[in-house]
Amino acid sequence: MAIPDYQSLMLPVLRLAAQGPTRVPKAADLIADQYGLTEAEREEKLASGKQRILHNRLHWAKFYLSKAGLIDSLGHGLFAASEAGRALLATNPATITVETLKAYPAFVAFYTPSASTSPDEEPAAKAAATASATPEEQIDAAHAVLHAKLKADLLDRILAQSPAFFEGVIVDLLVAMGYGGSHENAALRLGKSGDNGVDGVIDEDRLGLDRIYVQAKRYAAHVPVGRPEVQGFVGSLVGFGATKGVFVTTSTFSSGATDYVRHLPQRVILIGGARLTELMVEHGVGVRTSRSILVKRIDEDFFAEE
Repeated sequence: MAIPDYQSLMLPVLRLAAQGPTRVPKAADLIADQYGLTEAEREEKLASGKQRILHNRLHWAKFYLSKAGLIDSLGHGLFAASEAGRALLATNPATITVETLKAYPAFVAFYTPSASTSPDEEPAAKAAATASATPEEQIDAAHAVLHAKLKADLLDRILAQSPAFFEGVIVDLLVAMGYGGSHENAALRLGKSGDNGVDGVIDEDRLGLDRIYVQAKRYAAHVPVGRPEVQGFVGSLVGFGATKGVFVTTSTFSSGATDYVRHLPQRVILIGGARLTELMVEHGVGVRTSRSILVKRIDEDFFAEE
C-alpha cells in the first residue's frame, strides 16, 4: 500500500507514544509493519534525497501533535503521550487530523494568525496554504511552517543538552552576530564568572572598548523568568559598574520582568526562547541549509521588442 500521509499517521503515532517513551526511528519500524509497507516503501526518500518519506511524515505528525499538547518531548529524541493525549485516546477516535487538533487552544494559537501576537511568537501556520492560494503563496506558507518547526526543534535540542552547552550556544551566537572579537576570546570571557549573578562578559567590539554582561537561564518552556531573577542580574550590573546586559533564556519572561527593564538607566536586553531560536536561524548557529529551491520566471525585458 502507499505510504500514509502525515495526518493518517497522527493516531498511530499517539498510540505508540501512549505505550511509553519512543523515538521516530522505532515508531517508523512499528508503523511500517502495521501498514504492511514494502522494503522499497520504507526506504523511499523525498525528492531531495535527504530523508525517508515515512520518517519525514512521522516527524510532522509528531510535531503537530506536540503543538496541540498531546505529545511531550522528553529530550534526546524521545517523546511520549501527555495526559491530554491519553484522554483523547480514551475516547477511541477513528482518526486524528488537523481538524481534530483545532479543538485544542494551544494548537489554534499556533495554527491561526492573531493580531495580538508579537513577531517573536508568530504562529507558524498563519500562512497555511488553502485551496485558493497561489503557488507562490503555498511556497511561502510551507516555508513559514518549516521555519516554526525548526525553531521548536532547536529549543528541544538545547533543553536536552547541559547548561555548559547552552553557554556555548550563546558564545557561538554572539560571535556570529559580530560580538566578542574571535570565538576563542569570547569563550574565555563567557561562562567564567559563575557568581555575582553574572554568567559571563563579552566584548561588544573587536577592540574591547565596551563590554556586555550576560546571564543565561536554561528553563523549560512553561517556567518563565520573573522579575526577581532579572532584578538580581541588574543588581550585579550595578556592582560591576556596567551599563549593558543581555539576559537569555530558553523559556519566556514574565510581564513584570519585561516592564521592569523598560525603565532602567542600564540597557538590558531580554532574549526569550522564540527570539533566541530566531537569531540562531538568522545567523546560522546550530542549523544548516537542507534544501534550496530556485524559482525562475519570465524575463519580460528579454521579450520586449523595440
